[in-house]
Amino acid sequence: MTTGSGASAGSAASTGRAEDATSHREGRTSATSVRVTEIFHSIQGESSWVGLPCTFVRLTGCPLRCVWCDTAYAFHGGTRRTLDAVMEEVAAKGCRMIEITGGEPLVQPGAAVLARRLVDEGYTVLVETSGALDIGVLDPRVHTIMDLKCPDSGEEHRNLWSNLEHLTGRDEVKFVVAGLEDFAWAAAVIREHGLDRRVRAGSLGALLISPVWGLEGLEELAGQVLSSGLPLRFQTQLHKHIWGPDRPGV
Repeated sequence: MTTGSGASAGSAASTGRAEDATSHREGRTSATSVRVTEIFHSIQGESSWVGLPCTFVRLTGCPLRCVWCDTAYAFHGGTRRTLDAVMEEVAAKGCRMIEITGGEPLVQPGAAVLARRLVDEGYTVLVETSGALDIGVLDPRVHTIMDLKCPDSGEEHRNLWSNLEHLTGRDEVKFVVAGLEDFAWAAAVIREHGLDRRVRAGSLGALLISPVWGLEGLEELAGQVLSSGLPLRFQTQLHKHIWGPDRPGV
């Protein structure tokens, strides 16, 4: 459902890089359209919004290749659509909560424009982003759900740490963890940067610990969450419990 805790992408890590690059070049030329992989209405499977009906706009393309990525099918392809067309399809779904996701939505300039237009129309707008690109382009009324890439993702070096200065009480930070070492890293980052004070002051579970789907040792990981003393939300992916781990469009 989001860029996040799924099975290994394997050879998909290199699949479609040429098409991905083409998508990025197209995206830079215009903020009046976006390349879309899918638009669907489902149950929000993660974050503090979990369980709520939500319409998802999954954009195409991502410059990262996390080893556990569960949305490699969004790396390439998709259909270029005007923002007006996307707005019309979203309206037809009849849901007032929208999540813009990917891939990595912020590789496309049109994503920030789309988010602003949706907020202007009174939608509650969530944007899920890897944290590798500047979230300062987003309207401050948007709820940003920003991943920080743990070491086992293979993409820790892509974290754009200046993004932490853009976080507000509306936003959430997610750590996809592949084991206890990733969790220890996440806890250290939270403490070092005061994220438990910066993101909703830790009061609503806006610091998300999301184990990779199928990870063994969840009981031990949950124990570490409890003993950390941090205001964390330990979450598994609700949509995968409902529809299974491999089904797109849910």
